[in-house]
Amino acid sequence: MNNEMVESAPTRMADEVPSSPAWMAVFSLAMGVFGLLTAEYLPASLLTPMASDLSVSEALAGQAVTVTAVVALFAGLLVPRPTRSLDRRVVLLGFTVLMIASNLLVALSTNLVFLLVMRVLLGFALGGFWCMAAAVAMRLVPAKLVPRALSIIFSGIAVGTVVSVPLGSYLGGLYGWRSAFLAAAAVGVLTLIFQLFTLPSMAPRKIVRSESVLELLGRPGISMGMLGCVLAHTGQYALFTYIRPALESVSNISVDGLSLMLLGFGVANFFGTLLAGGLMERSLRATLIIMPALVGIAAFGIVLLPVQEAGVMALVAFWGLAFGGVPVAWSNWVARVVPDQAETAGGMVVAAVQSSIALGAAIGGLIFGLNGVMGVFITAASIMLLAALFISLQVRTDLFER
Repeated sequence: MNNEMVESAPTRMADEVPSSPAWMAVFSLAMGVFGLLTAEYLPASLLTPMASDLSVSEALAGQAVTVTAVVALFAGLLVPRPTRSLDRRVVLLGFTVLMIASNLLVALSTNLVFLLVMRVLLGFALGGFWCMAAAVAMRLVPAKLVPRALSIIFSGIAVGTVVSVPLGSYLGGLYGWRSAFLAAAAVGVLTLIFQLFTLPSMAPRKIVRSESVLELLGRPGISMGMLGCVLAHTGQYALFTYIRPALESVSNISVDGLSLMLLGFGVANFFGTLLAGGLMERSLRATLIIMPALVGIAAFGIVLLPVQEAGVMALVAFWGLAFGGVPVAWSNWVARVVPDQAETAGGMVVAAVQSSIALGAAIGGLIFGLNGVMGVFITAASIMLLAALFISLQVRTDLFER
């Protein structure tokens, strides 16, 4: 990074930081995240009726989730540059419109190909919205409140994850699978109206030069930070992919009990996301280290401690609470260490997280085949503790100020 950029970027950003927080705009972004995550995961609870109606296998219908995730990964990397000359309000509203269009057209789909193409639209909206979240938060609230704003925005992840599966199952059972996507479109319309009234105009920043992801990774300390991000998310998704067989193997739990545990995980995850805001205001570095360590400890406890169903439920909730702070902490990290290129850095985090989901599931599958659920949890918990150790030794939160 050249000296001109280092000297000029903070000055410009200081001029653009608001004197008072625009909390209603922040909540409108949380609604956007909720709508996007709900739409992304809806097919998971509707695979059987979708496959039957479209005359395809459930495995093929499941690609509705895969396509969205893959497109989101690349959209997070590619969207910042072509949209850098546009008002950020217009871009965010455009992503919400894409979400609405995707859900409506999926509900009208008559074949799998058309449905998958419409899910591509959702992937663009998801990846683009995600990569801009931290950068936009920096322009809606004073600098000291950015961690709190991000925790509110990303609380939409937990709510969407909890709501999407039961919402899809309930509406699908009553009115057919298409009704669930119509409901998601309705949520999108409400979100669009809320955003129209609350999001301020945000002219594009006049930075000296827009850097690519590879250039950002070349900055001192950034590649180490992203490796810590990948480790923390890989361990989590290796664990979460096999949460059901793990819970079934460690206790004689009923289907209702399992559903209650998963609900507890989601609710705790929501509160963990909000709690992380306060923790990051005190110490971002401590939050980055402690949260994955707590996830690892909870995972070890689930498979190694001689606890009954109530104890397992408490450990699962503790796991959800701890992981709630991980995604928001890493978004705050890039906002702090790369404030002059926050949108490109946000795309870098999107790519890291999406890659970690695939890598975690792959590692979990390999270990599961060799050593079963016990092996998965011990390996993934070890990865989380390794992530915490690596972050404590290699990741800095003051890179931009050096």
